Amino acid sequence: MRARVFRPAGACLLFVLPLVTASCGGRTLRTTPDPPGQADIAQLWAEPDDLETRDLLTGPSARVSTPDPAQFTLIKADATGFSQGYDVRDHNGIEWSVKLGPEAQTEVVASRILWAIGFHQVPTYYLTDWTMEGGPGGHLGPARFRPALPNAKVVGEWAWSENPFAHTRPFKGLVVANLIINNWDWKTSNNKIYDITNPDGTGERHYIVRDLGASFGKSDAPPIARLLGQRVAQGNRNNLADFEKQGFIKGVAGGKVRFDYGGIHQHITDMLTADDVVWTCRLLARLSDEQWNAAFTAAGYPPDQAARFIAKLKSKIAEGLALAK
Repeated sequence: MRARVFRPAGACLLFVLPLVTASCGGRTLRTTPDPPGQADIAQLWAEPDDLETRDLLTGPSARVSTPDPAQFTLIKADATGFSQGYDVRDHNGIEWSVKLGPEAQTEVVASRILWAIGFHQVPTYYLTDWTMEGGPGGHLGPARFRPALPNAKVVGEWAWSENPFAHTRPFKGLVVANLIINNWDWKTSNNKIYDITNPDGTGERHYIVRDLGASFGKSDAPPIARLLGQRVAQGNRNNLADFEKQGFIKGVAGGKVRFDYGGIHQHITDMLTADDVVWTCRLLARLSDEQWNAAFTAAGYPPDQAARFIAKLKSKIAEGLALAK
């Protein structure tokens, strides 16, 4: 099964809904989604019947051991993206993608939140102290570790602007969840399609939003972003003061929700209804204080900072729930 990726020219992206149009540079673009019956929603989201008991300190389970802070060996440096990174191998032969900088914390928290409410995620871990042989070597500071899973293979990418799920409530809920955590880096290259081999030999496909580090700050695209699109930042990340300052819902008009969103993907957020927001917020509202705290503890946040992030998240969830009819 080949993944389809839609990459329109310039900064104009097209959100896939029946006969929805988007204009860019004076041109009108059209597309339609796959027929509703052809989307296997289980590839994107699974009903989290055990949501209240999910362990957000550990996060998604993995068929590998958690990273041992003992010395890793450099495979290669990763110069792509905002944050410095490396591919490394541990003493068990497991390969890990390592990300340093402020995105390391936010990615670990964001991944756990999406996983908690039913969206597929790969395991991520936060190490405050570790060493590497090769390259700069020595102690390199806090970092996010993501394993190369032996039973999971990346087979493609998928776009926010074209995918089999665009007409579904879970996909729209995924967009809402990313607005709640203020993740603004909606690049196709951050969205991976995994083929998973289960222990019994059966297989399944997962559509995953990966590299969630551009979260928990503000979304604010400068005017040049309208021309350069994803090639410039549309906000900041891991900035508590800015996260607290930015609002969530501005109002509802014609059944559609207007968000306090400053990124370049208005054509996506403009499609969301009050029901989409309520659906997502009802899932998030099922998380306990213990689970919220566990997610931030897993990413190394001090308790006072975690409490402020959580308070803001809860205020957004309350705003969303207030839209219920």
